[in-house]
Amino acid sequence: MDYGTLKTLHVLSSTLLFGTGLGSAFYLWRAARHGDAAQFAFVARQVVLADWLFTATAVVFQPLSGWLLARTAGHPLDAGWLQASYGLYLLAGACWLPVVWLQYRLRDLARDAARLQQPLPARWHRCLRLWFVLGWPAFGAVALIFWLMVNRPGFGA
Repeated sequence: MDYGTLKTLHVLSSTLLFGTGLGSAFYLWRAARHGDAAQFAFVARQVVLADWLFTATAVVFQPLSGWLLARTAGHPLDAGWLQASYGLYLLAGACWLPVVWLQYRLRDLARDAARLQQPLPARWHRCLRLWFVLGWPAFGAVALIFWLMVNRPGFGA
């Protein structure tokens, strides 16, 4: 595969990773603010599906395409900006995995509350707060990775 095609695919998959994550988070947060358990359960079901269809595939493709890009372009894999991006990617992943689990939990708690026609339980509110808090370091890490990819600062190895 030529460098231009690989770079285009890398950028498109990063757009899916960043865009789907932000878009899904926005819709899930808006549904949570509404407070309707049935509505939230529906939105959460869609967000979980989007995470597996789009975000998960991008999460797998990004390191592979990034490694191929760096290798093809002749960047040393131990360059400081690449080393920093590896760590940030791991940080984003360490936040994303519990976020996915929390989305399942939030969906199930909302579904059960809607079925029983009860308000959303305290556990749902705790899970939502944790989901929200974990999103910020993941967002920041991905934003910094974009900055590193664009600027390739000359620090470290």
